Amino acid sequence: MASIEDWGRSQTLHRLAKQLEFYKPPSSPDKSEDDNESDTSVNSGISFNSLAVGNEECSCVKLRLRERRAAVLICIFEGAEGELRVILTRRSMNLASHPGDVALPGGKMEKEDADESATARREAMEEIGLDPSLVQVVAKLECFMSQHLVTVVPVIGLVARIEDFKPVLNADEVDAIFDVPLEMFLKNDNHRFEEREWMGCKYFLHLFDFESEQGPFLIWGLTASILIRVAAVIYQQPPLFQGHSLPDFQELQKALHSVHNVNVT
Repeated sequence: MASIEDWGRSQTLHRLAKQLEFYKPPSSPDKSEDDNESDTSVNSGISFNSLAVGNEECSCVKLRLRERRAAVLICIFEGAEGELRVILTRRSMNLASHPGDVALPGGKMEKEDADESATARREAMEEIGLDPSLVQVVAKLECFMSQHLVTVVPVIGLVARIEDFKPVLNADEVDAIFDVPLEMFLKNDNHRFEEREWMGCKYFLHLFDFESEQGPFLIWGLTASILIRVAAVIYQQPPLFQGHSLPDFQELQKALHSVHNVNVT
């Protein structure tokens, strides 16, 4: 874990750690309807209760809540210009699922993991060689849902001594590692929307194009949604890009979950 001396070298990370010390995520979809109403989206400003999910296409969708749970590590450090940066990876082309996609270090929980924080740090060690002792976990966000209906918990971890991190990539899982400024996920620059469909329901995707010394990277889907939420929480402001007439995938899942609960009561 980072020591007091480490935080003293980075006032930015010290302030961030204090800011997130008492952070509590909004209510998850399995909370009461009243709780869910107070959970406003930072992505598009669409009210979950106002989503038109009662149409014929969506009414046939039956959400099957699975016991599978995963965690990802939002590894944040201070850049050369004092900006907050986050570590990302590109998945190996040899993987069966999402080959070549940009992702956060992470994976499914295992029996020996004490909690999601342990899962996120273990996976980061296995995938990119990030020593867990370098990571100070400061917060967990609300759960996100993958398209395979896996519950994903984002874990925010700060790395004060980034110079001590010597990446060792697991070639079976990762073929590149890079970092981006966290604030980019609140800006219009390099951001675009795409419409998609899932089980008969239309939704939109966030996509970010990022140029690095290693070439271009496309950050999209679940990873983009998580980083938008992280940036909104840390910078305490919503993204600048305008909302979309459709829900994003997370809003769609919450709306469908709400409809499912109404139908079974």
